[in-house]
Amino acid sequence: MTQTNHLLQNYRSAPITIVRGEGCYLFDEGGTRYLDMIGGIAVCALGHAHPGIADAIAQQARTLVQSSNLFGHEPARSLANELARRSGFDRVFFCNSGAEANEAAIKLARKFAYRNGEKKRRTILSCTGSFHGRTLGALAATANEKYQEGFDPLPAGFRYTPFNDVEALKSAIDDSVAAFIVEPVQGESGVIPAKTEFLKAAHELCTQHGALLIFDEIQCGMGRIGQLFAFQHFDVRPDVVTIAKALANGLPIGAMLLTERVAVGLQPGDHGTTFGGSPVPCAAGLAHLRIRDEIKLEQHVGEMSAVLFRELRAIADEFADVFGEPRGLGLLAGLPVKEPHDAATLVTFARESSRVLFNKAGNNTLRFAPPLIVTEEQLSVGMSALRSAAQSLTIPVGAK
Repeated sequence: MTQTNHLLQNYRSAPITIVRGEGCYLFDEGGTRYLDMIGGIAVCALGHAHPGIADAIAQQARTLVQSSNLFGHEPARSLANELARRSGFDRVFFCNSGAEANEAAIKLARKFAYRNGEKKRRTILSCTGSFHGRTLGALAATANEKYQEGFDPLPAGFRYTPFNDVEALKSAIDDSVAAFIVEPVQGESGVIPAKTEFLKAAHELCTQHGALLIFDEIQCGMGRIGQLFAFQHFDVRPDVVTIAKALANGLPIGAMLLTERVAVGLQPGDHGTTFGGSPVPCAAGLAHLRIRDEIKLEQHVGEMSAVLFRELRAIADEFADVFGEPRGLGLLAGLPVKEPHDAATLVTFARESSRVLFNKAGNNTLRFAPPLIVTEEQLSVGMSALRSAAQSLTIPVGAK
């Protein structure tokens, strides 16, 4: 049935309507099944409609949906305790999204400096190619003209430094910098991992100059690259970590994790949110953490990551005129597409011909972020679809 669509047309949505999900599959209104290699853009770690998550949501919805942050409630307290235990951080602030978590971190950094009597320490430093969200503060930290164009004047007090350039970072971090915010893996730029030496240098320089180090793990955290938190993979402990996306396996929630030392930056009245840390998404987050332990998800991600990158390298070698060298970590991978080919063409072909869903990110790059429960067989199907899409670009016009 055709219905009038009153949604704002600010997304280039594919011409299918999804009505149901199950594990690593999505189903449209005609019953067609699609293998999901996007995972809600790194959101559905345990797949779609996981029964354990659904049960936790239903039980909490029958008990308490919202009470505001004027009162405490058990799901938020328990999830905060669990995140603190697993991360080693001391305090947790809940919000509704990754952009809001980054906004909170930016405000924290400036208020922390202010409370320490350093009123001229205002600058937020971020990296070229970064993506930190679409609210005005997070957008100002997003050093990408494509996202910023037309929204000026953006908030002042933001500077940028080249990603993975240690020497440039040494020049950029000075005593005016309140915080350096960095993604351990730049997702929107085409899945580009940080170099360990770059993050270690960032830690040393921030410590030396009194700036806070913030890791934006919104896309690469929550087990996406292997360990639960990306900073654990790099063995670099920041002052603040922001997470969202997969935390509640699809329900909107974000969080800022921080040390006791810097938590004094935000005191009662300094920052807040109506829906942040509501009972239902917190219950889903708790179920997610429990289930990932039960199924040994970290080990599974390591095994499937090896399969994914082995296949991607083989395809890149086979179609060297189409693809560059694959990059990424864990089950977050990017495959650069060489000009004159367009990643969007490959995305469309795979969806229409093979019923497999990829997406385009960054500078003409295919991004793969399947549910973390993806199987080797499903990855094989996905890679077969990618091969077929690549072959469609290399078959001469008119050939059979």
